[in-house]
Amino acid sequence: MGEEAKAAAALAEIAVTDAAAVPKPTPPPAAVAVDPRLQGISDAIRVVPHFPKQGIMFNDITPLLLRPGVFKDAVDIFVERYRGMAIAAVAGIEARGFIFGPAIALAIGAKFIPLRKPKKLPGEVISETYVLEYGTDCLQMHVGAIEPGERVLIVDDLVATGGTLCAAIRLLERAGADVVECACLIGLPKFKECTWLHSLQIASERWTDIDKSAVHY
Repeated sequence: MGEEAKAAAALAEIAVTDAAAVPKPTPPPAAVAVDPRLQGISDAIRVVPHFPKQGIMFNDITPLLLRPGVFKDAVDIFVERYRGMAIAAVAGIEARGFIFGPAIALAIGAKFIPLRKPKKLPGEVISETYVLEYGTDCLQMHVGAIEPGERVLIVDDLVATGGTLCAAIRLLERAGADVVECACLIGLPKFKECTWLHSLQIASERWTDIDKSAVHY
C-alpha cells in the first residue's frame, strides 16, 4: 500500500473512532400515559359554587357514588397503589373518609380505623385537637385500635390545607403507628406527587410532604 493510501486509511480509522466517541443524543422521555379512568372520575365530581357558604367551591362526590363503575375505578386506583405495601391499617377521616377507606382496606387485607369527631366513639379514646380558621376541632380514635409499628394509610376525600390530615398523622403517631401516606381523591396544587386531570387530583400524598404547621382546613 502506498504512503497516500496508508494516510487515507489512517484518517478514516480516526474518523470512525471519533464518531464512536461522540455521545448519541438522549431521546426525549416518553410521555407518561394518563390513566383513562381519571376522566370518568373527574366528570363524576360536581363543583357546587358558594356551598356551604359564600366563596366556597364545594367538590361534591355524591354523583360519583351513584355510578358504581366510576366509584369502583376510584377505589381500584388506590388499591393498585397500596396492595403489596404491607399496610396493616387504613384510617378514614370522618366523614367521607369512611366511604373510600373501608373499601380500600378490604381490598388490600387491612383493618379499618375510623377517626371520628368528639363524642362519637364509645369507650376509651385518644384525642388530637387542631386549629381551624375560626375555633378548633378534634379527631378521636379508640385506644388500642393500632399496634405500635403498624403501617397505616390515612384516607379522606379531599385535602385543602392539610390541617385535618396533620391532626390525623399526629394522632396515629402518638399511638405508635408508622404513617406511610395520606390518600385523597381531590386535592390542591400545593401538594406533591399527584396525577392531574383538569381541576381534579388523584393524590397520594407522602405524609412527609405535608406541612405539619398547617392548621387551617
